[in-house]
Amino acid sequence: MLGFLKEPVVVTAEINVNLMALTVVGLISRLWGLCYPRAVVFDEVYYGQFVSLYMKRIFFVDDSGPPFGHMLLALGGYLGGFDGNFLWNRIGAEYTMNVPVWSLRLLPALAGALCVPLAYQVLIELHFSHCAALGAALLILLENSLITQSRFMLLESILIFFILLAVLSYLKFYNLQRHSSFSGSWWFWLLLTGVACSCAVGVKYMGLFTYMLLLAIAGLHFWHMIGDQNLSNVSLLCHFLARGLALIIIPIVMYLSFFYVHLALLYRSGPHDQIMTSAFQASLEGGLARITQGQPLEVAYGSQITLRNVLGKPMQCWLHSHTNTYPIRYENGRGSSHQQQVTCYPFKDVNNWWIVKDPGMQQLVVSNPPRPVRHGHIVQLVHGITTRYLNTHDVAAPLSPHSQEVSCYIDYNISMPAQNLWRVEIVNRESDTDVWKTILSEVRFVHVNTSAVLKASGVIGASLPEWGYRQLEVVGEKLSKGYHQSMLWNVEEHRYGKSQEQKEREVELHSPTQMDISKNLSFMAKFTELQWKILTLKNEDTEHKYSSSALDWITMDTNIAYWLHPTSGAQIHLLGNVVTWASANAAALVYTCLSLWYLIRRRRKIYDIPEDAWQLWVSAGGVCAGGWAVNYLPFFLMEKTLFLYHYLPALTFQILLIPIVLQHLGDHLCRSVLLKSMFSALIVAWFSSVYFVYCTFSPVTYGQPALSVTELKDLRWKDSWNILIRKQ
Repeated sequence: MLGFLKEPVVVTAEINVNLMALTVVGLISRLWGLCYPRAVVFDEVYYGQFVSLYMKRIFFVDDSGPPFGHMLLALGGYLGGFDGNFLWNRIGAEYTMNVPVWSLRLLPALAGALCVPLAYQVLIELHFSHCAALGAALLILLENSLITQSRFMLLESILIFFILLAVLSYLKFYNLQRHSSFSGSWWFWLLLTGVACSCAVGVKYMGLFTYMLLLAIAGLHFWHMIGDQNLSNVSLLCHFLARGLALIIIPIVMYLSFFYVHLALLYRSGPHDQIMTSAFQASLEGGLARITQGQPLEVAYGSQITLRNVLGKPMQCWLHSHTNTYPIRYENGRGSSHQQQVTCYPFKDVNNWWIVKDPGMQQLVVSNPPRPVRHGHIVQLVHGITTRYLNTHDVAAPLSPHSQEVSCYIDYNISMPAQNLWRVEIVNRESDTDVWKTILSEVRFVHVNTSAVLKASGVIGASLPEWGYRQLEVVGEKLSKGYHQSMLWNVEEHRYGKSQEQKEREVELHSPTQMDISKNLSFMAKFTELQWKILTLKNEDTEHKYSSSALDWITMDTNIAYWLHPTSGAQIHLLGNVVTWASANAAALVYTCLSLWYLIRRRRKIYDIPEDAWQLWVSAGGVCAGGWAVNYLPFFLMEKTLFLYHYLPALTFQILLIPIVLQHLGDHLCRSVLLKSMFSALIVAWFSSVYFVYCTFSPVTYGQPALSVTELKDLRWKDSWNILIRKQ
C-alpha cells in the first residue's frame, strides 16, 4: 500500500527564462528609487486628495471616472498605514513623515512593471516569434513616458495593465477554443477576460474603448463559429451563453461591486455632498443626516417644509423669500409687480421654511390624524416667517422676461388679485395616488391659473442684482416641456406644524425638526444617482499650461513638467522615447498601406503572401492597430482638457505593432539572404538608437541625477518642449 514511497516524488516545472528576465528588469526599471522625489508630483496633488478622503471615510464625487482606480491607490495608503492627514494643495510640496510615499506609489509601479511581460505574452499568443515578442517587451521597458507615468500615484499604468491583461486573456481563451473548449483553462481565461475588462473600465472610462474592441472581436469570432457545421445548435448556444456570462454579466456585476465597496467605505458626510440629492445626503453619517434623521415621511396639510431644487446647479439652493419687494422698475426700464421677492437661496435659513396649506381651510397646523398630500392635490404654500402666499402672475420675471415673476402676494388693493393655487405633481411616482414624501419625492408645482411651472432659473449667471442680495432667480416657466431638473423640488427638512399663533410658529420654525420616521436609500438608488452625477458633472474646463490636442500627441510636440527640484536642476518630465514614437507611427502607416495593397491585390485574385500569413496579419492588426485606433480617435470628439498621458494606452498598442510589422517585412519582403542580413543589421542599429534615447532622457524620467543648464538645453530636441531652466 505504501509502495509509492519507494520512489522519489518528482515535480517538473517549465520556466520561461525570457518571461522571468523581463519581469525582473521591468520591476527594477519601475521600482528603483520609487520614493524619489519625496514631494507631490503633478497629478498626485489630485489623486492624493481622494486617498485622504478614503482614509477618513468621507464621501466624494470624482467626475473623471469610476472609483476602482481610486480604491487601488487608497489600498496602497492603507497598507502603508496612512492616516489621510496631508494637505494636498500644491505640486512640489514636501511629504510629511506620516505619508507612506513608497506604499502609495507601489501599485502603479507594479502595474507598469508587469506590462513588460504582458506585452511579450500578447505577441506570443498572436503567434509571432519569440524574437518579435522580446522586442515588443523591450520597447515597453525602454519607453520613457510609460516609466514616468508608472512611478507615481497615477492611474494610467494600472489602466494599461488591465487592458493588456484583458487582451492577453482573450487571446489565450481563443487559442484554446479549437481543442479545449469548456476545459478548466478555457473557462479561466474567458472569465479573466471579463474580470480584466471590468477592472479596466473601473479604473477609467477609457478602458471602455478596449472592452468594446474585445466584444467586437469576440462577436466576429462567434459569427465564424455559427458557420461551422461541426458544431451543433446546443453547442453554439452553450458557447453564446458562456461568452455572455463572462464578457457581459460578470463585468456588469463587478462594476456594480466597485460602487458598492466605494459607498460602503465612504459613509461620512463631506465637501461633495451638496451636489447630491437630499435623499443621498441624508443617507450619509453627519451633515444633513443629523438634521433630517427621523423626520415625518409623508407631507401633510399643515406641514412645515424646506424645498430644495433638484438640479443643484450652479449651486444647491432652497426656495426662499424675505420681506424685501421687487423694485418698481428694473434697470432696463421694465416694471415689476412690487410684490415680495421669492428667490432660490444657496444657504440654510429660517426664511426657507414654507407651510403646506389646504386652500379650503384656514388652519396652518397638521390635523390629527394627518391628512397627507397626494399627487394632483391643490395646495397653497405659505411663507413661514412672513405668512404670505407663494404667487405668480402674468408679469415678466426680472432676469428672464419670457417667464413669469414669482412672488409672495401683497394685497395693494389694486386690480391684481392673488393667484396662489399650485398643483402638486410627483414626477417619480409609482401611481397617481402616491403620497408626497419627504426627501424621496421629486415634485413639480404647476400654477393652477396659468399652468406655469415653478422653476429655478436656468439662465447662466442668473443671480439677482443688489436689490435681490445676489440670490438666484425663481420664475414661473410657461412653456414647460418635460421634466427638467430645474423644475423639480424635493422636501428636505420637514416637521408637522403644531402652533396656531404666528409668534409661536416662528419659535417652532427656529427649533430642530422632530423625530418620527426615517428612510434610507437602497444601494441601487445611490448607485444610479452617483453614476449619473459622474457622467453629467462637468467642472469648468480651464486652459492648462501643459494641455494639448490629440494631434500634438502623434509627433510628441508637447511634454509635461511633472516636478522640479526647489534648488537644483533636477526635474521630471513626461516625455516619450522619440525613436519609439516615430517608429510606432511608421509601423502604423506601413501596416495600413500594406493592408490596403494586399486587399486590392487579393481582390484581383493575386495572393502575395500565404493564407495563414494573411490571417496572422489581419488578426494582429485587429488587436494592435484596432487597439491604437479605439484608444486614440475618440479624443477628437471629446470636449475636455487633454494631456499627453491620455495617449499612453493607444501608444502601447502602437508599440506592439512595431515588431509585428518588422517580422512581416523580414519574413515576406526580404527574400534573399543578403537582404535578410541587412535588415537584421538595421534592426540592431535601430534598437541601439532606442536604448540611446532612453539613456539620454533617463535623468528627466527618474529625476536624477540633476543636470546642468547646458545639459538641460541639449535635451530640448524640439522648440515646443518646455524643459525648465532656472535663471542664473
